[in-house]
Amino acid sequence: MKQQHFDLLVRNATIIDGTGAARTSGDIGLQGERIAAIGRLDRDQADIEIDASGQVAAPGFIDAHTHDDRLMLSSPDMAPKVSQGVTTVVAGNCGISLSPIPGAMKGRVPPPLDLLDDEGKWFRFPAFRSYVEELMAHPAATNCGLLVGHTSLRVATMDRFDRPATETEIGRMQQLAREALAAGAIGVSTGLYYEPANAAPTEEVIEICRPLKEFNGIYCTHMRNEAEQVMDSLDETFHIGKALDVPVVVSHHKVVGLPNHGRSKETLPHIAQAMRQQPVCLDCYPYVASSTILSAGRAKICSKVIVSSSRPLPQYAGMDLEEVVRKMGLPYEEAIEKLQPASAIYFSMDEADVQRILSFENTMVGSDGLPHDMAPHPRLWGCFPRVLGHYSRDLKLFPLETAVRKMTGLPAKTFGLKDRGVLKVGAFADITLFDPETVAETATWERPIQAAQGIVATIVNGAIVWSDGRPTGNRAGRVLAHRP
Repeated sequence: MKQQHFDLLVRNATIIDGTGAARTSGDIGLQGERIAAIGRLDRDQADIEIDASGQVAAPGFIDAHTHDDRLMLSSPDMAPKVSQGVTTVVAGNCGISLSPIPGAMKGRVPPPLDLLDDEGKWFRFPAFRSYVEELMAHPAATNCGLLVGHTSLRVATMDRFDRPATETEIGRMQQLAREALAAGAIGVSTGLYYEPANAAPTEEVIEICRPLKEFNGIYCTHMRNEAEQVMDSLDETFHIGKALDVPVVVSHHKVVGLPNHGRSKETLPHIAQAMRQQPVCLDCYPYVASSTILSAGRAKICSKVIVSSSRPLPQYAGMDLEEVVRKMGLPYEEAIEKLQPASAIYFSMDEADVQRILSFENTMVGSDGLPHDMAPHPRLWGCFPRVLGHYSRDLKLFPLETAVRKMTGLPAKTFGLKDRGVLKVGAFADITLFDPETVAETATWERPIQAAQGIVATIVNGAIVWSDGRPTGNRAGRVLAHRP
């Protein structure tokens, strides 16, 4: 056989291809952005060679649920993600996207949009196309699939949010959604749980999302309720998907609050039943605590709350809320108001539910990290290694091949990311190399900003973006537009 010469050659790897199939061993030859050969390539050479003996070569991980809209511009090395082996992020979740917002916001940014930027200066893309063009002109280290947020559409269109949109406003939001999809958005997200969108009735959401079918888009939702009314919210989600005839994703599926612990035994069979009738998928993060904007109502149903960010009182970031309230010497709700704008980590879930949801066959992994928090939830830096190390290797919740599929082939198929999420000849060369014996999260509640251990290298479109425990400076990411 004629000797081949590659740009990059990964030798002696244990190959887990992202489909769920059993691991094999071999070499992977890269030519430009693509995988050119897989097998025994002993006689071949390359400009760059990596000896992956004792390491797993997997498709680059796809973070199915992020809020990295701004991070890709403000910190394009994407260290929190590439340090975990993530090569593609799905941004614009929970109804909040950086665009389209008509002009920079003045004054306080309405929550939850302030999770992306509490000052408003990054909301400078009045047209979604201009945001896409910025990402293309100044690539990040990761690829991205972009969702346009329903809450952002409301902020761009309405004078107040405590009411349903008028017919005229719905028409304007539908047009903005169509323009975003035409510019490259892969779907629409909602955050019906949050105040700026909570007053939107189901029919408003359906009408705004009408262009999804035209563009083969997907509907992703932070549902209206993940507590007592979780089953009703699931039914609303399925109804929206059926009415639009598009796939739906239940974002960060969970059941919150002590009275609801164990109810994943109800929700998962219900989701499985819906999957037999329409395309449905879900994602989750591997922790018993969530993280979002700080409010007294949310805090009251939790066993513990950590302040993760406070713009006026940054000294309290990382502290237990009860301790903060004592130090401030104020009534509970008054103290919370003084912290605003602020975000928090909420301990409100049951470990058995987390394991049950994570084990569900069609659950993807999504970090839901908030990269602009001062003391972020450790999922921002540790989500994927925690699944590989803690849940797969240590607890043996599922085989490593299953864990990898949840991070690669499953989200690639769900979001229509062609030639991503699998290791095969002709696919894009998004590859993660990790040590299966040592891979683990090191980020903790006390020290959340720490790179994982055991991630040897992260390769995006054939370029090494993470190696030797640091970003390489390569910005090889692409905007992954349109479902096929």
